[in-house]
Amino acid sequence: MKSRGAVITSLVVLALTIAGCSREAEEQEPVRPVLSTVLAPTPSAYTVTGTVEPRYKTDLGFRVLGRLIARPVYVGDFVKQDQVLAAIDPTALELAVQSAKADLSRAQAQLVNAKATEDRKRVLELSDAASKQALDDAEQARAGAEASVARAQANLQKSLEQLGYAQVKSDFAGVVTMVAAEVGQVVSPGQSVVTVARPDAREALVDIGTDFPVPLHVGLQFTVSLELLPAITVAGQIREIAPEADPTTRTRRVRISLLDPPDTFRLGSTIRASFESPENSALRVPESAVLTRDGKKFVWLVDSQSKTVSLQKLELLADPSGLRVTGGLDAGARIVTAGIHSLKDGQKVRIDDGDATP
Repeated sequence: MKSRGAVITSLVVLALTIAGCSREAEEQEPVRPVLSTVLAPTPSAYTVTGTVEPRYKTDLGFRVLGRLIARPVYVGDFVKQDQVLAAIDPTALELAVQSAKADLSRAQAQLVNAKATEDRKRVLELSDAASKQALDDAEQARAGAEASVARAQANLQKSLEQLGYAQVKSDFAGVVTMVAAEVGQVVSPGQSVVTVARPDAREALVDIGTDFPVPLHVGLQFTVSLELLPAITVAGQIREIAPEADPTTRTRRVRISLLDPPDTFRLGSTIRASFESPENSALRVPESAVLTRDGKKFVWLVDSQSKTVSLQKLELLADPSGLRVTGGLDAGARIVTAGIHSLKDGQKVRIDDGDATP
């Protein structure tokens, strides 16, 4: 009986041991494959959106008051140098020219008469038939007539010049970017009627804030690309920096000269100007790697020896280039970049050889 009981007891103990081992095997976490990356310093990048603008453009208008009778150009038209862009009614100006010509003719006739009178007085004065005073008066009358002729000639030149103001001509070959008056409208002196820009000299116009990684200075290099065609890029450098920041946005207006831009960089196109500063490199983590718990930021740190993961608290700062690490991680650390919500502390992971390394 005793030997039979001992056998039964041994069998029970063996069964319990096997069951315990089975439970431990079932409770052991499986090795999970993960995507990971090794942190390395990357250059500080800054990207800002702007537009392509002409470096040279002119708002053209009339110098005299008048009613617009012609404006043969429209937005987008290419114009040549000295081409007529607009005209006002020249009637009043033409009448002024005719009046100035009549005044000049009268002054010239008076001068001829004054010279003849002077000559007669001089002859009479030599024969003592006229006094010296009479000759002096004749000379003064002739000088006054000459001054009247000079004034009439100046008035005529002024009237002719103002008649030329009845037309607005382009100072250079370019493209019309804006029209501000229609035919029949009365325009004032100095009022903008047509805006012409030179399409050959183009630049990027951007607003840069106080978060720019380096001090702004003329000549700073940028890479400029089209918003719709980012593969097309050109080099650029700062040409002009606004002396004062905008009081509302606290940004500075910056003009970036484009170096030999292609035709796809049309005036008004939206562009992106990017700047990279190798001297101000920083650690950055992808947004998919960051786990938020109780308002704090964590990442899964991979132990290269044990191939296990552990939560690592870190401090982040969002900038235009992504999430920048300001504390908690050092360069060379490997972190999990995908599947962060299904891991447990101390869990073994498998790292594929194709994982990204910056």
